[in-house]
Amino acid sequence: MRNVLALVAYILCASTVSAQDGDDWKRFPDPERFAEAIAKFEAADSLAPPHGAIVCTGSSSMRGWHRRIAADLAPLTVIPRGFGGSTYYDLLHFTDRVILAYRPRAVLIYEGDNDVAAGIAPKQIAATFKALVTRLRGHLPQLRIYVIGAKPSIARWEMWPQMAETNALVRVACDADPRARYIDVATVMLGDDGRPRAEIFVTDNLHLNDVGYDAWTAAVAPVLLAGEQAHETLERTDE
Repeated sequence: MRNVLALVAYILCASTVSAQDGDDWKRFPDPERFAEAIAKFEAADSLAPPHGAIVCTGSSSMRGWHRRIAADLAPLTVIPRGFGGSTYYDLLHFTDRVILAYRPRAVLIYEGDNDVAAGIAPKQIAATFKALVTRLRGHLPQLRIYVIGAKPSIARWEMWPQMAETNALVRVACDADPRARYIDVATVMLGDDGRPRAEIFVTDNLHLNDVGYDAWTAAVAPVLLAGEQAHETLERTDE
């Protein structure tokens, strides 16, 4: 039954994006390449993660944050569900299993980085983000959505103009939604020369080290705490 529902969800999601931008959504990589990673999350769910928490999901930068995100965002209750290499379309495809399954009160998303790297146009990325929001709100109308903008990096610096355009479009969409909040991390990741700070990356110059995650925490934690700390005890439902 779960596979049937997932297939139906996939068709509906694909139709939503296709209707907005023709067939451009087909340029996204096949989401099923993450089937094993998603199945591992579901296997871990035997530990019964709480409902009413904050799902933290997205690509490898979110996945790399797993080991310390609970401490960085304390005292908020978070469920880390990043899967490396993903795009907004992958998240749209797996929404039921990665986000909605936990009945969260809020979701923290990091995508856009790999979307641009895959050659997807900023307008199409923004359209896919909007389709994701529509799907989430169709099931959880009161869900609060926090979006971390695509990050600048040394390895993908030549792509930064497209990422900045994508961020601007996603930010406009968030600003128009009273239950969505865009979080800028570019400011804390760029040096005085306007280029990515070398000391915040691991050797691939793409993924973050602890100094990088310190910077992310400084940008993200105050926003989440301001929006979610008052709901930590009011909305938790662990049954």
